[in-house]
Amino acid sequence: MERIKAVAFIGNYLPRMCGIATFTTDLVNAVSKATDGIDCWTVAMNDRMEGYRYPEKVRFEINQSKLSEYELASDFLNISQVDVVSLQHEYGIFGGDSGNYILSLLKGLRIPVVTTLHTVLKEPTADQRKVLAEIASLSSRVVVMAEKAKSFLTDIYRIPAEKVSFIHHGIPDLPFVDPNYYKDQFGVEGKKVILTFGLLSPNKGIEYMIDALPSVVRKHPEAVYIVVGSTHPHVKKSHGEEYRQGLERLARTRGVGKNIMFFDRFVDKKELCEFLGACDVYVTPYLGEAQIVSGTLAYAMGVGAATVSTPYWYAREMLAEDRGILVDFKDSKSIADAVIKLLDDDALRNSIRKNAYGFTRKAVWSHVAIDYVTVFNEVKIERERNPRMGFETKTLEKEKSSIPEINLSHLRALTDDTGIIQHAAYSVPDYYHGYCVDDNARALIATVMAQQLLLDEADLLPMQKKYLAFVYHAYDERSGWFRNFMDYRRNWLEDKGSEDSQGRAIWSLGVSSALSREEGCLALSTTLFHRSFRMLEELRSPRAIAFALVGIHAYLSRFSGDSEVRRLREKLALKLFGFFPEKTGEKWPWMEDMLAYDNAKVPQALLLSGQWMQREDISELGFKVLNWLIDIQKESGRFSSIGNRGWHRRGEASKARFDQQPIEAQSMLETCLLAYRMTGNEYYQETAVMVFNWFLGQNDLNVPLYDYATGGCRDGLTPDGANKNQGAESTVAWLISLLSMHGFKAEQERLQYVKPFEES
Repeated sequence: MERIKAVAFIGNYLPRMCGIATFTTDLVNAVSKATDGIDCWTVAMNDRMEGYRYPEKVRFEINQSKLSEYELASDFLNISQVDVVSLQHEYGIFGGDSGNYILSLLKGLRIPVVTTLHTVLKEPTADQRKVLAEIASLSSRVVVMAEKAKSFLTDIYRIPAEKVSFIHHGIPDLPFVDPNYYKDQFGVEGKKVILTFGLLSPNKGIEYMIDALPSVVRKHPEAVYIVVGSTHPHVKKSHGEEYRQGLERLARTRGVGKNIMFFDRFVDKKELCEFLGACDVYVTPYLGEAQIVSGTLAYAMGVGAATVSTPYWYAREMLAEDRGILVDFKDSKSIADAVIKLLDDDALRNSIRKNAYGFTRKAVWSHVAIDYVTVFNEVKIERERNPRMGFETKTLEKEKSSIPEINLSHLRALTDDTGIIQHAAYSVPDYYHGYCVDDNARALIATVMAQQLLLDEADLLPMQKKYLAFVYHAYDERSGWFRNFMDYRRNWLEDKGSEDSQGRAIWSLGVSSALSREEGCLALSTTLFHRSFRMLEELRSPRAIAFALVGIHAYLSRFSGDSEVRRLREKLALKLFGFFPEKTGEKWPWMEDMLAYDNAKVPQALLLSGQWMQREDISELGFKVLNWLIDIQKESGRFSSIGNRGWHRRGEASKARFDQQPIEAQSMLETCLLAYRMTGNEYYQETAVMVFNWFLGQNDLNVPLYDYATGGCRDGLTPDGANKNQGAESTVAWLISLLSMHGFKAEQERLQYVKPFEES
């Protein structure tokens, strides 16, 4: 399985001032540094119209109050080809009732989501419970930073335990140092420093520490209480500096104004760590238990601070086993007693410091980043094995629906004066990769097939000539082989193409020789076919031989008396037949230990050879292999082809599900139609329809591959939906499949018309 290559994070981001912004920024940077090759970037939530001056890691912004921007972000993420989305969830940073606007974004995503929960409420409102439950439903995994949060999610929100992962709140990796090292930077050398930091708001309980300070100062006159952090922007917007100024007045009233220092600013990480390093005792006097995580507490423990805290949920967990001291809520005397106890007892204080520091080594950002990447990889693999369904789409039903019309618009868009361009960026030709004989050969087949059905298409013959000219130019007289790759400047990039490209070139020339109606094309096709087919005896690849045999049978359908070609057909057919062991196993009736690409071309070649050479053993093998391939790739009445992310190896319990490629559907459809013509067995016709419907959306994700607007075909089915690019291979595979279905339908209609006259 391939590992993740790109992750998009959704949350607040610095320089916005809040804990979620700091966390998201640190997480993005940590994951970027932890592993090579992962592209990490952010969708940032804005709480003001003008936004913020973000760094380059932010690539998309959402005004949290505008629902339409959430939907645009969903579209942006879907086309950005990220493997996983990491959502930072806190009710207050998203718009709508209880932050429900974020659901619109998540519902539109085709990408697996990992949600980190920064708040998990024990007594949620009905709306809060509903929003969080739906976020969990739309997420592949939810991450919590406290064990208690896991029990809340399973007991209160009914989220399956296997969907919940625990990962520590990340902290900087700092050395364990004596607090006196940093004190002179803040003018507190020789002092006993008590510290609280974070954005100020009335729920922080700082007033209770100030009430405790007179008792502390009486016992330790050298004590100073430092409060670091600006007022929370939302509090400041609605109440100004009322809370901070109230704290300052309280300190003066209690007679400790000279023992308290306010640093009214949002400090950066470096300065914050220096403040933490200077403290002897860290205090978090929060007012209630409903705090499931605290980044400030995690940071303080991470530098080895001896901590005094009220017993909110996160503190109970983190400060257990002598890693800190818990005190009662809203109890200044309890706070004072704990602080004095630590300042009196150096041994106790240092023991707690060491316990806290040792416990948090697993929470440093480098470890946390690896934990997140592990979860990201797990959900990516889970999505591949258990894809998320898309939407229902119209498919072909026997006797009820018409086959889509033949639309050559995208084929024309991909074709220039040289031939068909290999790749597309979405629906736009991508010149960078140039051309190849494989795609031009397939395009030649499609146009001569279309010529049988679209007599009024004026540009069909010119297109056919371009593709045939490319195949002709690809042939190298010296080696007798076809070259394959050509850059956009018309320079050949190799002297000799792959064996597959030789087989596909012969396939196209055989079909062109059989179907072309234009004298010049027919002459060149047959001439080049004869000039080049001798190299086929050198082929060792079973698929290459199969491609060639399909072309040879097409050629012989028009020129059946060509003895030289008939003799070559026999050699190649026996060679292909010989790749299979004499007693081909029922469980693995295949010539190799791995099923890879274009597999159904092999039984197609065997069936044609057995039919026209009157070799029942070869035909029987062809049916046996075809039936086995159908069984492997038929699930719940839909075609689910072998994916190219790992293929299917002998002995493995299951095949790779993604990425599913259009050429697999094309070869299977053609072979099933051939099997029906040979046997009249309705099973093969029904299977061909099932495979055709794969293009229209009857697949593992209920997502259409065919684009009705452009006439192109998307490049494959991935765990997150259809690949948005519409390259030559996929588009021509669709067109050959579509033309095969139209040809089959016309053939059946002729038979229905002729049969009554034959019977009479």
